[in-house]
Amino acid sequence: MTINSTATRDKSNCSARKKIPLAHRRKARQLILQALYQWLLAETKPRLITQQFREENEGNIDWDYFDEVFIEIPKIVDDLDEHLIPVLDRKPDALDPIEKALLYLGTFELAHRIDVPYKVVINECIELAKVFGATDSHKYINGVLDKMVVKLRPIELSAK
Repeated sequence: MTINSTATRDKSNCSARKKIPLAHRRKARQLILQALYQWLLAETKPRLITQQFREENEGNIDWDYFDEVFIEIPKIVDDLDEHLIPVLDRKPDALDPIEKALLYLGTFELAHRIDVPYKVVINECIELAKVFGATDSHKYINGVLDKMVVKLRPIELSAK
């Protein structure tokens, strides 16, 4: 699966068609970040991480979204890196693991989840960076994802 430069709408099994409260989606993104962090550091298989997270986290979480996003990112990490490298000021391997996980999440959503407005993608990643990242990582995430919007969502950007 490669990333198109103008992100096309994936009409197959989108959890976005269901009426899921935004707080449930926000919690799913937080867990996706934590799962990606674990995957990056421990190199645990995504299916095992998913199983662990489902056992440890109950409550109001958009699990469909978690599954759709978290399981796919490790499969296309090389494609995500290809899109990120031109807009980064360092190699992906030199990124802090939280920043790297957030950039993977943001880039994936910008490329493959066009049902989510680009401003929401950026805002959610910034808020997660403020909670989980280093002191100014939210500024870095914002700058990189702003550049990714130009690359992956030019039509949506020009419509604003």
